[in-house]
Amino acid sequence: MSSSYRSRIQEFKVALSEEKLDLNALRELCFSGIPFEGGIRALCWKVLLNYLPLDQTMWDSFLKKQREGYSQFLKEMIIQPGIAKANLGLSREDVTMEDHPLNPSPESKWNNYFRDNEVLLQIDKDVRRLYPDMAFFQWPTDYPCQLILDPQNDYETLRCRVEQTTLKAQTVDRNRSGVTNVSSPGKALNLYPSNEYEVLPNGCEAHWEVVERILFIYAKLNPGIAYVQGMNEVVGPLYYTFATDPNDKWREHAEADTFFCFTNLMSENRDMFIKSLDDSQCGITYKMESVYSMLKEKDMDLYIKLEQNIKPQYFTFRWLTLLLSQEFLLPDVIRIWDTLFSDQDRFNFLILVCCAMLVMPVLCGFRLIRDQLLAGDFTINMRLLQDYPISDVHTILAKAKQLQDGS
Repeated sequence: MSSSYRSRIQEFKVALSEEKLDLNALRELCFSGIPFEGGIRALCWKVLLNYLPLDQTMWDSFLKKQREGYSQFLKEMIIQPGIAKANLGLSREDVTMEDHPLNPSPESKWNNYFRDNEVLLQIDKDVRRLYPDMAFFQWPTDYPCQLILDPQNDYETLRCRVEQTTLKAQTVDRNRSGVTNVSSPGKALNLYPSNEYEVLPNGCEAHWEVVERILFIYAKLNPGIAYVQGMNEVVGPLYYTFATDPNDKWREHAEADTFFCFTNLMSENRDMFIKSLDDSQCGITYKMESVYSMLKEKDMDLYIKLEQNIKPQYFTFRWLTLLLSQEFLLPDVIRIWDTLFSDQDRFNFLILVCCAMLVMPVLCGFRLIRDQLLAGDFTINMRLLQDYPISDVHTILAKAKQLQDGS
Protein backbone atom coordinates (compact mmCIF):
# COMPACT_ATOMS: atom_id res chain seq x y z
CA MET A 1 0.00 0.00 0.00
CA SER A 2 1.50 3.31 -1.07
CA SER A 3 1.92 6.21 1.33
CA SER A 4 -0.51 8.32 -0.75
CA TYR A 5 -3.18 5.62 -0.46
CA ARG A 6 -2.64 5.35 3.30
CA SER A 7 -2.98 9.10 3.48
CA ARG A 8 -6.25 8.93 1.55
CA ILE A 9 -7.63 6.29 3.92
CA GLN A 10 -6.75 8.56 6.80
CA GLU A 11 -8.67 11.41 5.15
CA PHE A 12 -11.78 9.23 5.06
CA LYS A 13 -11.33 8.16 8.67
CA VAL A 14 -11.13 11.79 9.76
CA ALA A 15 -14.21 12.71 7.72
CA LEU A 16 -16.18 9.78 9.13
CA SER A 17 -15.12 10.45 12.71
CA GLU A 18 -17.13 13.66 12.94
CA GLU A 19 -20.19 13.40 15.16
CA LYS A 20 -22.18 15.16 12.44
CA LEU A 21 -20.94 14.33 8.97
CA ASP A 22 -20.26 17.08 6.43
CA LEU A 23 -22.08 15.66 3.40
CA ASN A 24 -20.57 18.06 0.87
CA ALA A 25 -17.03 17.33 2.07
CA LEU A 26 -17.74 13.58 2.04
CA ARG A 27 -19.12 13.75 -1.49
CA GLU A 28 -16.05 15.58 -2.70
CA LEU A 29 -13.82 12.99 -1.08
CA CYS A 30 -15.79 10.04 -2.46
CA PHE A 31 -15.96 11.37 -6.01
CA SER A 32 -12.44 10.16 -6.78
CA GLY A 33 -13.07 6.68 -5.40
CA ILE A 34 -13.64 5.16 -1.96
CA PRO A 35 -11.26 2.74 -0.21
CA PHE A 36 -12.55 -0.74 0.64
CA GLU A 37 -10.34 -1.07 3.70
CA GLY A 38 -12.02 -0.88 7.08
CA GLY A 39 -15.48 -0.96 5.54
CA ILE A 40 -15.10 2.66 4.42
CA ARG A 41 -16.82 2.16 1.05
CA ALA A 42 -19.83 0.34 2.51
CA LEU A 43 -20.27 3.02 5.15
CA CYS A 44 -19.94 5.88 2.68
CA TRP A 45 -22.47 4.32 0.31
CA LYS A 46 -25.01 4.11 3.14
CA VAL A 47 -24.55 7.81 3.80
CA LEU A 48 -24.51 8.85 0.13
CA LEU A 49 -27.71 6.88 -0.57
CA ASN A 50 -29.47 8.75 2.24
CA TYR A 51 -29.83 5.66 4.42
CA LEU A 52 -27.70 6.65 7.41
CA PRO A 53 -28.47 10.05 8.96
CA LEU A 54 -25.63 12.55 9.05
CA ASP A 55 -25.83 12.71 12.86
CA GLN A 56 -23.92 9.65 14.06
CA THR A 57 -25.48 9.82 17.52
CA MET A 58 -28.73 8.68 15.84
CA TRP A 59 -27.24 5.64 14.13
CA ASP A 60 -27.83 3.00 16.82
CA SER A 61 -31.51 3.77 17.32
CA PHE A 62 -32.10 4.33 13.60
CA LEU A 63 -30.48 1.05 12.55
CA LYS A 64 -32.32 -0.89 15.26
CA LYS A 65 -35.63 0.47 14.01
CA GLN A 66 -34.85 -0.20 10.34
CA ARG A 67 -33.63 -3.74 10.89
CA GLU A 68 -36.59 -4.58 13.10
CA GLY A 69 -38.83 -3.19 10.38
CA TYR A 70 -37.19 -5.43 7.79
CA SER A 71 -37.69 -8.47 10.03
CA GLN A 72 -41.35 -7.55 10.21
CA PHE A 73 -41.51 -7.47 6.41
CA LEU A 74 -40.12 -11.00 6.38
CA LYS A 75 -42.74 -12.16 8.85
CA GLU A 76 -45.60 -10.63 6.92
CA MET A 77 -44.60 -11.33 3.33
CA ILE A 78 -42.60 -14.54 3.08
CA ILE A 79 -45.37 -16.73 4.39
CA GLN A 80 -47.73 -19.22 2.85
CA PRO A 81 -51.43 -18.72 3.71
CA GLY A 82 -52.76 -21.50 5.90
CA ILE A 83 -49.52 -22.25 7.82
CA ALA A 84 -49.56 -21.88 11.60
CA LYS A 85 -47.15 -19.29 13.00
CA ALA A 86 -48.29 -19.37 16.61
CA ASN A 87 -44.83 -18.95 18.08
CA LEU A 88 -44.50 -15.61 16.30
CA GLY A 89 -47.83 -14.34 17.53
CA LEU A 90 -49.73 -15.05 14.30
CA SER A 91 -52.95 -17.03 14.41
CA ARG A 92 -53.65 -20.02 12.17
CA GLU A 93 -55.64 -19.19 9.03
CA ASP A 94 -57.22 -22.36 7.72
CA VAL A 95 -58.71 -22.76 4.30
CA THR A 96 -62.34 -21.67 4.58
CA MET A 97 -65.41 -21.45 2.36
CA GLU A 98 -64.73 -17.73 2.03
CA ASP A 99 -61.05 -18.05 1.06
CA HIS A 100 -59.57 -21.08 -0.64
CA PRO A 101 -56.94 -21.82 -3.32
CA LEU A 102 -59.48 -21.51 -6.16
CA ASN A 103 -60.95 -18.22 -4.99
CA PRO A 104 -60.67 -15.73 -7.91
CA SER A 105 -61.39 -12.67 -5.75
CA PRO A 106 -58.68 -9.97 -5.85
CA GLU A 107 -59.02 -9.82 -2.05
CA SER A 108 -58.17 -13.51 -1.65
CA LYS A 109 -54.90 -14.20 0.14
CA TRP A 110 -54.56 -17.37 -1.92
CA ASN A 111 -55.06 -15.45 -5.16
CA ASN A 112 -52.39 -12.96 -4.05
CA TYR A 113 -50.10 -15.83 -3.13
CA PHE A 114 -50.31 -17.34 -6.62
CA ARG A 115 -49.79 -13.93 -8.26
CA ASP A 116 -46.74 -13.43 -6.08
CA ASN A 117 -45.42 -16.77 -7.31
CA GLU A 118 -45.34 -15.46 -10.88
CA VAL A 119 -43.17 -12.54 -9.76
CA LEU A 120 -41.03 -14.83 -7.63
CA LEU A 121 -40.32 -17.18 -10.54
CA GLN A 122 -38.99 -14.29 -12.63
CA ILE A 123 -36.84 -13.01 -9.76
CA ASP A 124 -35.56 -16.52 -9.12
CA LYS A 125 -34.60 -17.04 -12.74
CA ASP A 126 -32.65 -13.76 -12.79
CA VAL A 127 -30.83 -13.94 -9.46
CA ARG A 128 -29.55 -17.47 -10.04
CA ARG A 129 -27.48 -16.16 -12.94
CA LEU A 130 -26.29 -12.99 -11.20
CA TYR A 131 -22.63 -12.33 -12.08
CA PRO A 132 -22.04 -15.85 -13.42
CA ASP A 133 -18.34 -15.09 -13.98
CA MET A 134 -17.70 -14.97 -10.23
CA ALA A 135 -18.51 -17.54 -7.55
CA PHE A 136 -19.50 -15.15 -4.75
CA PHE A 137 -23.26 -15.28 -5.24
CA GLN A 138 -23.22 -19.09 -5.19
CA TRP A 139 -21.31 -19.21 -1.91
CA PRO A 140 -23.17 -19.63 1.39
CA THR A 141 -23.61 -16.50 3.46
CA ASP A 142 -22.14 -16.42 6.96
CA TYR A 143 -25.39 -14.88 8.17
CA PRO A 144 -28.38 -16.89 6.88
CA CYS A 145 -31.80 -15.60 7.88
CA GLN A 146 -32.53 -17.44 11.13
CA LEU A 147 -36.10 -16.16 11.19
CA ILE A 148 -36.84 -18.33 8.16
CA LEU A 149 -34.31 -21.15 8.50
CA ASP A 150 -34.82 -21.88 12.21
CA PRO A 151 -36.40 -25.38 12.26
CA GLN A 152 -38.67 -24.28 15.12
CA ASN A 153 -40.34 -21.81 12.77
CA ASP A 154 -42.82 -22.82 10.11
CA TYR A 155 -41.72 -20.27 7.54
CA GLU A 156 -40.85 -21.65 4.16
CA THR A 157 -37.87 -20.33 2.26
CA LEU A 158 -38.41 -18.78 -1.14
CA ARG A 159 -36.25 -21.61 -2.49
CA CYS A 160 -38.85 -24.17 -1.30
CA ARG A 161 -41.68 -22.04 -2.64
CA VAL A 162 -40.13 -21.93 -6.10
CA GLU A 163 -39.44 -25.67 -6.05
CA GLN A 164 -42.99 -26.48 -5.00
CA THR A 165 -44.45 -24.22 -7.67
CA THR A 166 -42.33 -25.67 -10.46
CA LEU A 167 -42.88 -29.25 -9.35
CA LYS A 168 -46.65 -29.00 -9.00
CA ALA A 169 -47.35 -26.95 -12.10
CA GLN A 170 -46.99 -28.06 -15.67
CA THR A 171 -46.40 -26.18 -18.88
CA VAL A 172 -48.35 -27.25 -21.95
CA ASP A 173 -47.00 -26.31 -25.36
CA ARG A 174 -49.51 -26.37 -28.21
CA ASN A 175 -49.33 -26.06 -31.96
CA ARG A 176 -51.99 -26.38 -34.66
CA SER A 177 -52.15 -30.13 -34.11
CA GLY A 178 -52.92 -29.78 -30.39
CA VAL A 179 -50.87 -30.69 -27.36
CA THR A 180 -47.27 -31.40 -28.26
CA ASN A 181 -45.43 -31.30 -24.94
CA VAL A 182 -46.13 -31.27 -21.23
CA SER A 183 -43.28 -30.33 -18.90
CA SER A 184 -42.51 -28.52 -15.69
CA PRO A 185 -42.13 -24.75 -16.11
CA GLY A 186 -38.73 -24.94 -14.45
CA LYS A 187 -37.53 -27.11 -17.29
CA ALA A 188 -39.46 -25.20 -19.95
CA LEU A 189 -38.00 -21.87 -18.83
CA ASN A 190 -34.55 -23.40 -18.32
CA LEU A 191 -34.65 -22.15 -14.71
CA TYR A 192 -32.18 -24.65 -13.43
CA PRO A 193 -29.30 -25.47 -15.80
CA SER A 194 -27.35 -28.28 -14.22
CA ASN A 195 -24.10 -26.36 -14.13
CA GLU A 196 -25.54 -23.05 -12.87
CA TYR A 197 -25.53 -23.52 -9.10
CA GLU A 198 -25.01 -26.05 -6.38
CA VAL A 199 -27.87 -26.75 -3.99
CA LEU A 200 -26.80 -25.99 -0.42
CA PRO A 201 -27.85 -28.16 2.52
CA ASN A 202 -30.73 -27.20 4.80
CA GLY A 203 -29.81 -24.41 7.18
CA CYS A 204 -27.57 -22.70 4.60
CA GLU A 205 -28.33 -19.92 2.16
CA ALA A 206 -26.41 -18.78 -0.89
CA HIS A 207 -25.91 -15.08 -1.40
CA TRP A 208 -28.20 -15.17 -4.45
CA GLU A 209 -31.02 -16.37 -2.19
CA VAL A 210 -30.57 -13.30 0.00
CA VAL A 211 -30.75 -11.08 -3.09
CA GLU A 212 -33.88 -12.95 -4.16
CA ARG A 213 -35.53 -12.23 -0.81
CA ILE A 214 -34.62 -8.52 -1.01
CA LEU A 215 -36.19 -8.22 -4.47
CA PHE A 216 -39.29 -10.16 -3.49
CA ILE A 217 -39.91 -7.94 -0.46
CA TYR A 218 -39.36 -4.87 -2.64
CA ALA A 219 -41.87 -6.15 -5.22
CA LYS A 220 -44.46 -6.82 -2.49
CA LEU A 221 -44.05 -3.35 -0.98
CA ASN A 222 -44.10 -1.59 -4.36
CA PRO A 223 -46.93 -3.18 -6.36
CA GLY A 224 -46.97 -0.27 -8.80
CA ILE A 225 -43.61 -1.33 -10.17
CA ALA A 226 -43.18 -4.77 -8.52
CA TYR A 227 -40.17 -6.47 -10.16
CA VAL A 228 -38.74 -5.60 -13.56
CA GLN A 229 -35.99 -7.67 -15.12
CA GLY A 230 -32.69 -5.91 -14.52
CA MET A 231 -33.34 -4.87 -10.95
CA ASN A 232 -31.21 -7.85 -9.93
CA GLU A 233 -28.27 -6.21 -11.69
CA VAL A 234 -28.79 -3.02 -9.67
CA VAL A 235 -29.12 -4.68 -6.27
CA GLY A 236 -26.20 -7.08 -6.90
CA PRO A 237 -23.30 -4.61 -6.49
CA LEU A 238 -24.98 -3.03 -3.46
CA TYR A 239 -25.36 -6.36 -1.72
CA TYR A 240 -21.86 -7.49 -2.68
CA THR A 241 -20.35 -4.32 -1.20
CA PHE A 242 -22.24 -4.69 2.09
CA ALA A 243 -21.85 -8.48 2.34
CA THR A 244 -18.06 -8.23 1.95
CA ASP A 245 -17.69 -5.46 4.51
CA PRO A 246 -14.66 -6.40 6.67
CA ASN A 247 -16.55 -5.15 9.73
CA ASP A 248 -18.59 -8.08 11.12
CA LYS A 249 -21.01 -5.78 12.91
CA TRP A 250 -22.12 -4.27 9.59
CA ARG A 251 -21.78 -7.41 7.46
CA GLU A 252 -24.23 -9.30 9.68
CA HIS A 253 -27.00 -6.91 8.60
CA ALA A 254 -26.08 -6.71 4.91
CA GLU A 255 -29.51 -7.94 3.83
CA ALA A 256 -31.59 -5.30 5.62
CA ASP A 257 -29.15 -2.50 4.83
CA THR A 258 -29.08 -3.48 1.15
CA PHE A 259 -32.87 -3.50 1.02
CA PHE A 260 -33.19 0.05 2.31
CA CYS A 261 -30.33 1.41 0.19
CA PHE A 262 -31.80 -0.28 -2.89
CA THR A 263 -35.21 1.18 -2.06
CA ASN A 264 -33.71 4.66 -1.77
CA LEU A 265 -31.81 4.27 -5.04
CA MET A 266 -34.93 3.01 -6.82
CA SER A 267 -36.95 5.93 -5.48
CA GLU A 268 -34.73 8.12 -7.65
CA ASN A 269 -34.54 5.70 -10.57
CA ARG A 270 -37.88 3.83 -10.56
CA ASP A 271 -39.52 5.92 -13.30
CA MET A 272 -37.09 4.42 -15.82
CA PHE A 273 -38.57 0.98 -15.03
CA ILE A 274 -42.22 2.00 -15.45
CA LYS A 275 -43.35 1.51 -19.05
CA SER A 276 -46.28 3.91 -18.82
CA LEU A 277 -43.80 6.72 -18.05
CA ASP A 278 -41.41 5.93 -20.91
CA ASP A 279 -42.26 9.03 -22.93
CA SER A 280 -42.53 11.44 -20.00
CA GLN A 281 -39.70 13.75 -18.95
CA CYS A 282 -38.82 11.39 -16.11
CA GLY A 283 -39.02 8.26 -18.27
CA ILE A 284 -36.35 6.21 -19.98
CA THR A 285 -37.02 7.56 -23.51
CA TYR A 286 -36.22 11.11 -22.41
CA LYS A 287 -33.06 9.92 -20.64
CA MET A 288 -31.86 7.98 -23.68
CA GLU A 289 -32.44 10.96 -25.95
CA SER A 290 -30.53 13.10 -23.43
CA VAL A 291 -27.41 11.04 -24.15
CA TYR A 292 -27.66 11.91 -27.85
CA SER A 293 -28.50 15.56 -27.06
CA MET A 294 -25.34 15.82 -24.99
CA LEU A 295 -23.34 14.00 -27.65
CA LYS A 296 -24.62 16.51 -30.23
CA GLU A 297 -23.38 19.33 -28.02
CA LYS A 298 -19.98 17.78 -27.29
CA ASP A 299 -19.11 15.94 -30.53
CA MET A 300 -21.18 16.86 -33.58
CA ASP A 301 -19.27 14.58 -35.98
CA LEU A 302 -19.89 11.48 -33.89
CA TYR A 303 -23.52 12.47 -33.29
CA ILE A 304 -24.18 12.76 -37.02
CA LYS A 305 -22.57 9.38 -37.64
CA LEU A 306 -24.56 7.52 -34.97
CA GLU A 307 -27.82 9.36 -35.56
CA GLN A 308 -27.96 8.05 -39.14
CA ASN A 309 -28.89 4.48 -38.24
CA ILE A 310 -28.32 3.73 -34.53
CA LYS A 311 -31.15 4.77 -32.26
CA PRO A 312 -30.11 5.56 -28.68
CA GLN A 313 -32.39 2.83 -27.29
CA TYR A 314 -30.28 0.20 -29.07
CA PHE A 315 -27.61 0.53 -26.37
CA THR A 316 -28.35 3.32 -23.88
CA PHE A 317 -31.44 1.57 -22.46
CA ARG A 318 -29.21 -1.01 -20.77
CA TRP A 319 -26.51 1.50 -19.89
CA LEU A 320 -28.95 3.79 -18.09
CA THR A 321 -31.42 1.43 -16.41
CA LEU A 322 -28.71 -0.87 -15.06
CA LEU A 323 -26.30 1.95 -14.13
CA LEU A 324 -23.62 0.42 -16.40
CA SER A 325 -23.52 -2.74 -14.29
CA GLN A 326 -23.49 -4.94 -17.41
CA GLU A 327 -20.81 -3.03 -19.30
CA PHE A 328 -17.87 -3.57 -16.91
CA LEU A 329 -16.51 -6.11 -14.45
CA LEU A 330 -17.91 -5.82 -10.93
CA PRO A 331 -14.87 -4.06 -9.38
CA ASP A 332 -15.07 -1.44 -12.14
CA VAL A 333 -18.84 -1.07 -11.68
CA ILE A 334 -18.27 -0.44 -7.98
CA ARG A 335 -15.66 2.20 -8.78
CA ILE A 336 -18.07 3.94 -11.17
CA TRP A 337 -20.78 3.84 -8.51
CA ASP A 338 -18.44 5.52 -6.00
CA THR A 339 -18.51 8.56 -8.27
CA LEU A 340 -22.17 8.31 -9.28
CA PHE A 341 -23.38 8.08 -5.68
CA SER A 342 -21.22 11.00 -4.60
CA ASP A 343 -22.60 13.35 -7.26
CA GLN A 344 -25.56 15.35 -6.04
CA ASP A 345 -27.29 14.88 -9.40
CA ARG A 346 -26.16 11.31 -9.91
CA PHE A 347 -28.43 10.37 -12.80
CA ASN A 348 -27.44 13.42 -14.80
CA PHE A 349 -23.81 12.49 -14.20
CA LEU A 350 -24.65 8.99 -15.46
CA ILE A 351 -25.66 10.59 -18.77
CA LEU A 352 -22.28 12.36 -18.79
CA VAL A 353 -20.50 9.05 -18.21
CA CYS A 354 -22.42 7.48 -21.11
CA CYS A 355 -21.43 10.39 -23.34
CA ALA A 356 -17.80 10.09 -22.20
CA MET A 357 -17.86 6.40 -23.14
CA LEU A 358 -18.68 7.43 -26.71
CA VAL A 359 -16.26 10.31 -27.22
CA MET A 360 -13.14 8.73 -25.72
CA PRO A 361 -10.20 9.91 -27.92
CA VAL A 362 -6.89 8.24 -28.64
CA LEU A 363 -5.14 7.21 -25.42
CA CYS A 364 -1.48 6.17 -25.16
CA GLY A 365 -1.36 5.41 -28.86
CA PHE A 366 -4.39 3.11 -28.83
CA ARG A 367 -7.29 3.82 -31.16
CA LEU A 368 -10.26 4.06 -28.85
CA ILE A 369 -13.97 3.90 -29.45
CA ARG A 370 -14.68 7.30 -31.02
CA ASP A 371 -12.47 6.69 -34.04
CA GLN A 372 -13.79 3.15 -34.42
CA LEU A 373 -17.38 4.39 -34.36
CA LEU A 374 -16.66 7.06 -36.96
CA ALA A 375 -15.06 4.48 -39.27
CA GLY A 376 -17.42 1.57 -38.58
CA ASP A 377 -20.60 0.43 -40.31
CA PHE A 378 -23.85 -0.43 -38.52
CA THR A 379 -22.83 -3.97 -37.60
CA ILE A 380 -19.41 -3.03 -36.27
CA ASN A 381 -20.77 -0.11 -34.30
CA MET A 382 -23.58 -2.11 -32.73
CA ARG A 383 -21.04 -4.72 -31.67
CA LEU A 384 -18.86 -2.02 -30.09
CA LEU A 385 -21.76 -0.40 -28.24
CA GLN A 386 -23.32 -3.62 -26.97
CA ASP A 387 -20.00 -5.14 -25.94
CA TYR A 388 -18.12 -2.06 -24.76
CA PRO A 389 -14.38 -2.58 -25.37
CA ILE A 390 -12.78 -0.14 -22.90
CA SER A 391 -12.08 -1.19 -19.32
CA ASP A 392 -10.24 1.92 -18.12
CA VAL A 393 -13.06 3.37 -15.99
CA HIS A 394 -10.78 5.95 -14.37
CA THR A 395 -10.17 7.62 -17.74
CA ILE A 396 -13.89 7.45 -18.59
CA LEU A 397 -14.83 9.09 -15.28
CA ALA A 398 -12.17 11.76 -15.78
CA LYS A 399 -13.62 12.50 -19.23
CA ALA A 400 -17.14 12.67 -17.77
CA LYS A 401 -15.90 15.19 -15.22
CA GLN A 402 -14.36 17.26 -18.03
CA LEU A 403 -17.71 17.24 -19.83
CA GLN A 404 -19.45 18.28 -16.63
CA ASP A 405 -17.05 21.18 -16.20
CA GLY A 406 -17.66 22.27 -19.79
CA SER A 407 -14.25 21.44 -21.20
